[in-house]
Amino acid sequence: MERYDQLYRLYEEYDTETLRAYQEFVDLFPPVDSRVALDHWQNAREDLDERRDEIRAELPQVGETFAALAAMATREQAFTALNLYTKYDRGVNVLVLDVDETLRSAGNTDNEIPRETLHLLTRFHEEGMPIVICTGQTLENVKGFLIQGLGNRTVHSGTVSIVYEAGTGVFTPGHGADTKQLLYEELDEEIRDVFSRVRSRVLPDASESVRRGCHLQGNEFNVTLKPNFETGSERADEVIDEGLVYLLDLLEESVATVVDTDTGDAGPVADGYARAFYAEQDPEIRGVLEATGEQPDPEPADVPSSYAALLERIDVAYYEADAAEIGSLELNKVVGVEAALDVLGIDDPFSLVMGDSKSDLRVMRWAAEHDAGIAAAPDHASRDVLDHVLATDELVFDRGDAAELLRMAYALRRLADLE
Repeated sequence: MERYDQLYRLYEEYDTETLRAYQEFVDLFPPVDSRVALDHWQNAREDLDERRDEIRAELPQVGETFAALAAMATREQAFTALNLYTKYDRGVNVLVLDVDETLRSAGNTDNEIPRETLHLLTRFHEEGMPIVICTGQTLENVKGFLIQGLGNRTVHSGTVSIVYEAGTGVFTPGHGADTKQLLYEELDEEIRDVFSRVRSRVLPDASESVRRGCHLQGNEFNVTLKPNFETGSERADEVIDEGLVYLLDLLEESVATVVDTDTGDAGPVADGYARAFYAEQDPEIRGVLEATGEQPDPEPADVPSSYAALLERIDVAYYEADAAEIGSLELNKVVGVEAALDVLGIDDPFSLVMGDSKSDLRVMRWAAEHDAGIAAAPDHASRDVLDHVLATDELVFDRGDAAELLRMAYALRRLADLE
């Protein structure tokens, strides 16, 4: 109980709210060419140092750590961190972070990673914390906004890894031959052949409405249709629903040309097997098929075993009014994260996994099963993600406010370093 008593004293006896305000001002003060503004910044910096020195002097043995806690974390964040340390007896030693609707939000941050979040990530990096960015986006997109937000030196430091396209590849600058790992090249020829056939036909063979209303995201391996309309709009919703049905049929036709089915030459016409297979697997896909009147004629049990054997290895993902995607179930964020941790040399990870979608949920479950970390999600995450997070440590944060959980993780790390 001693640590709880010390933390209680910190937040009761010191004006930590003002201390945090000074710290935030000093950290996030924009560069300006104004003597008055710079003098104001310098005065704030001196006041911040005085307040931190007071804590250092009056709390022997823990003063340095508690001064940092008071400047970075609220009372609630600090006590949450202490509860987690009591539960797990470990501090976070790697961040595993989704980007879209986690670090940034189309609705709350104008699809930009907030300066506060970027500053906290920079602080973690400067204190030696490895960072794994884990996203469905293409490598070039992720590199672009990370370099812009964190700086080229940080991104290429050797302690930042990018798991891109939901696990099809891993990019970790500064690691020689292991800098870029094309995990999809390790798949067997049969699966690669299916994806090659889908990719070659996906736009040329699409209906005019899909061809004009969608574009093919520039993935290295996954096949992703994105709307040419504003994400979330009615037109985007319509074209992605149509694109999902089209992808299911195209996938089936591609599988039919690769496998030796019981019916011999299956021909180019889809029989609804892929629709039946994935409708049973995913209620969202089933809902789209029902809403568009495209329910399959066959039952799931009617799907030929040769089809099912391949379809079981392929993921069809639907994101309402945002994307329809085909990916390999053998290449997911878990596989990518494991590869990233390996190249970063993290043998015993205890990660903070932050995400909002079912691809992130796989990483969260992996962390829970392997005692490899804790999970956090924004309050608008998918139901399954929220269910998992609430059932574990209840680390739910407001939309667009990833900094809230990063501050808690910082507190957890500092408290663990005391022991």
